[in-house]
Amino acid sequence: MQSSKPFQINKITTALRQWGLGVLGGTTIAAGLSVLSPTSASAQAAYGSYVGIGPSFGLTSGRDGGEPSRTTGVLAARYKLLTLPVSVRGQVLFGNSTAIVPTVSYDIPLSWRADAYIGAGASIVTGDSTTPVGNKTSFVLQPGVDYALPNSNFIVFGNAIIAFDAYRRGGNTAVSVQGGVGIRF
Repeated sequence: MQSSKPFQINKITTALRQWGLGVLGGTTIAAGLSVLSPTSASAQAAYGSYVGIGPSFGLTSGRDGGEPSRTTGVLAARYKLLTLPVSVRGQVLFGNSTAIVPTVSYDIPLSWRADAYIGAGASIVTGDSTTPVGNKTSFVLQPGVDYALPNSNFIVFGNAIIAFDAYRRGGNTAVSVQGGVGIRF
C-alpha cells in the first residue's frame, strides 16, 4: 500500500506552480507557516540536578510527648529527568537516628529560576531515637520549592515532609520542614 503523503506533497507543489510560486516560493511559504503556527510551549526551570545541605526541624511529637520532635541536619539531592517534569529526590535526615526519604516529584515551573513540586515516597527510619519525620517507616508527601540563585551554580531549597503513621506509639502524623543550599551538577 502506498502512502498518501507523497500525493499530497505533489498536489501542493502543483498548486504552488500554478500560482507562479515555484519551489523557492513554496519553500518560503512553508517556512513562514511553520514559524507562525502555534506550538505548545511550557516554561522549564533553567537548572537541573543538585546536592545540598541544611537544617531539618521536626514540628510534631508522638503520643504524650514520649516521642519528642527533633532538629537535625539534612543532606538533600535532586536528579531532574530532562524530558519530563519529574524529579527523583532523596533526603537523609541525620542526627541521633537517621531517616532516609526517597521521593518522586512532579515539578511545576514558576519561572526560569524557580519551581514548586509535590513528591510522594517513603520515610525509612534507622535507629531507636525519634527523627523529624517520626521513628518508624511510613508513607510521605513532600511539597517544596527550589530556586536557582542568579549568576551562580547554587540552589536554595525548602520543603516539608508529611509522614503518615510515623510514630510507634499512637501512630501520629509527623511534619518536618527542611531548607538549605545546594550546588548544581
